Amino acid sequence: MHRLRIVNSDSSRSLGAPLADLSFQAAILPGVSRTFALTIPVLPEDLAKVVANAYLLCRLADTIEDDIGIEDIAKTAFHDRLVAVVRGETDAEGFAQALLPLLSERTLAAERELVSNAAKVIRVTHSFSANDQQAIINCLSRMCAGMPEFQRHRNLGGLTDLSDLSAYCYVVAGVVGEMLTELFCEHSPTIAGNRQELMRLAPSFGQGLQMTNILKDVWEDRRADTCWLPRCVFGKGFDLTRLDELYVTAEYRHGIEELTGIAHHHLRDALEYALHLPASETGMRRFCLWAIGFAVLTLRKVQKYCDFRHGERVKISRRSVRAAVVTVNLSSRSNWALRSLFDLAATGLPLVAGESFNGSNYKLIRRQPNADRT
Repeated sequence: MHRLRIVNSDSSRSLGAPLADLSFQAAILPGVSRTFALTIPVLPEDLAKVVANAYLLCRLADTIEDDIGIEDIAKTAFHDRLVAVVRGETDAEGFAQALLPLLSERTLAAERELVSNAAKVIRVTHSFSANDQQAIINCLSRMCAGMPEFQRHRNLGGLTDLSDLSAYCYVVAGVVGEMLTELFCEHSPTIAGNRQELMRLAPSFGQGLQMTNILKDVWEDRRADTCWLPRCVFGKGFDLTRLDELYVTAEYRHGIEELTGIAHHHLRDALEYALHLPASETGMRRFCLWAIGFAVLTLRKVQKYCDFRHGERVKISRRSVRAAVVTVNLSSRSNWALRSLFDLAATGLPLVAGESFNGSNYKLIRRQPNADRT
């Protein structure tokens, strides 16, 4: 069993990280995620530093797992070492020096820079409160333990069923939703009073966003010899390895519609998650609601252009992003207005209803806006 050693912890939220390290963290974020570089700054300043740091640590885990030049045994060792570094059990400089030479040429320059400067990121981590550090450690530990089980068996044949899809979404996104909940609760005693309901909705929040990415990135994933679609929704005998031929079939369209319906359901849970945050916490609400809005608009494009072959066709425009941001900002304090906006944006999207999406106990329906919701 690992012995946890939280570094520089006291009762305060943060002891203050070196300015140069915080500057690096802010500068590298747009290079590894344009979306998070847009949404994280709307959070309260001290919380934004923690969330940005946590994202960069998760990105380090992804970089290790995705690199084609590192053997699986070595990946496991580096994942364990990364968690140990965050726990304060070993040094970040040695971790970076050992990992850098093994990265392949396909590793993005920003990811290589992130690895090279891992010590700066870790110094920021160790400036946080004990509770913030623990939330990050819990997330990273679960991600590093669960993600490889799927990533190292990925292939063009897809996942077996919806249970596998849910499990995959949990270890790459659901755990992040749970971590955010812990960080939000640490930031606000009022939010902490809703912890139980927020934790219930957090995995669904993560799955809705992750499923949207999976549907949007089908063809980009295939170019990396990967498919995260579950075979079960396309009918018996449907061969995802032959998607280049079968993407125009009714079976494929029906399967994508079913997955869109499930993602839509999870995004409705994500909306309820955001609405459980106090209206006074506009930054945290906007952080969640912007991501939800972008996902709904993306699902609409996936639904409209089901036979797309390039991700650019279902990518939302900068104009749509700006419009979503402005609209959400104007309505962010009103639950009624936000639910109405969501219903309007989701008009025509399929939706699943039922007790479970892991088996057959659900059905695909269509839902129209309901002005009676409050």
